[in-house]
Amino acid sequence: MELRFYNTLSRRIEPFEPLEPGRVRMYHCGPTVYQRPHIGNYRAFLFADLLRRVFEARGYEVLQVMNITDVGHLVADADDGEDKLQAQAEKERIDPWELVERVSAEFFADLEALGVRPAHHYPRATQHIPEMVELVRRLLATGHAYRVGDNVYFDVHSFPGYGRLSGNRVEDLEAGARLEPNPEKRHPADFALWKSDPHHLMKWETEFGPHGFPGWHVECSAMAMKYLGESFDIHTGGEDNVFPHHECEIAQSEGATGQPFVRLWMHTKFLQVDGGKMSKSLGNVWNLDDLAERGFSPLDYRFFVLRAHYRGSLNFTWDALAGAREARRALNDLRGRLAAAAAGAAPGRAPVVERARTDFAAALADDLNTSAAVAALFELRNAFLRDGLEPAGAAAALDFLVEEADAQLGFLDPTAAVGPSDEEVEALLAERAEARAARDFARADAIRDRLQRAGIVLEDSPDGVRWHRS
Repeated sequence: MELRFYNTLSRRIEPFEPLEPGRVRMYHCGPTVYQRPHIGNYRAFLFADLLRRVFEARGYEVLQVMNITDVGHLVADADDGEDKLQAQAEKERIDPWELVERVSAEFFADLEALGVRPAHHYPRATQHIPEMVELVRRLLATGHAYRVGDNVYFDVHSFPGYGRLSGNRVEDLEAGARLEPNPEKRHPADFALWKSDPHHLMKWETEFGPHGFPGWHVECSAMAMKYLGESFDIHTGGEDNVFPHHECEIAQSEGATGQPFVRLWMHTKFLQVDGGKMSKSLGNVWNLDDLAERGFSPLDYRFFVLRAHYRGSLNFTWDALAGAREARRALNDLRGRLAAAAAGAAPGRAPVVERARTDFAAALADDLNTSAAVAALFELRNAFLRDGLEPAGAAAALDFLVEEADAQLGFLDPTAAVGPSDEEVEALLAERAEARAARDFARADAIRDRLQRAGIVLEDSPDGVRWHRS
């Protein structure tokens, strides 16, 4: 089934064609590790994980890179002002390198809790200064950059394609909220490749001067090309990355190499909170610990995000998250019911399962339409609860739910590592039946409660007690 994705660069949905048959190379803009990422940040990271899983489920060999920005990202994404890391470190009265380590550890712990598969490389900006300096040299040599004292800027007029990704035209870009006036620049839209500031705590001595540090944009180009080559398949990020960050990446990368930088650009929309923007002043900047305090698991949030289309609006409310939790629980329950109905049978053919499999795959192939993919899972659940399935059909449905649907969406709880075996459950049920026959209802209820605590769901039926694992 052909994969089709929306390309921000072309503004249309296109068939996916990798540069190398059977292999996908992709880069994702990662966090700036000055503060622990909030739930809004994780929409883009969960999307990147979904994209990888979909490719791997279709047999592609994936090389995935996500950067860690630990220097050079200035407040308001500007070329002048405070470095976010330095400002936060000074606020906390700690060394910026200590801050980097702490926030990076929090980030990786969050990714693991969310079920995100580790990228193959997590390059840190501070560990790739030589690659960035070399890229700046190449841009100076090709005439796309100019030096003013110890600072180096990219000349946007030198690159005719500047603005193609975002739709901004150079002639329309004037000094404004994101383009602060700078007398050193030939044009307000010119952006910094290398900056010099003796007061900057994180700095390197190079041919450009003794107090230098990289511009934010040049970091991603240098790291992406180091691990993925001068041209690669996919670059993702949030919609706020389109301009100026990704626009500048294209200009400096292609200006240096003369080659197309990225074939497919994909961007997620912002996460809204209670219908508006997430803001510290509003007290609605939540992290995973905040969710846990209200009884939600990271996988509840993962399911909340992934059951909505990545390019569609998504509004976070506690009620909406509760709805996602209940929906996820229903699919976890379905897994247990299918396992009980399969009774160890080998998977066979069942039309309702084949239809769900086809609809699910078609939805993800259509620009990762996770809304339709999840709907296909609930159609299968409804059909099973309504009509049931023979053991072979239930085994097929279970195989599809676990090996295909969960392998790509990652919403099911991990299978319990401990708990009663099937034989132990049956023995306890027999003991419960004996207690009920002897009218020892307190003992029978105690056994039922014990099984429920172990995740065993009991259902009384005319044919006796049925059970499955929750």
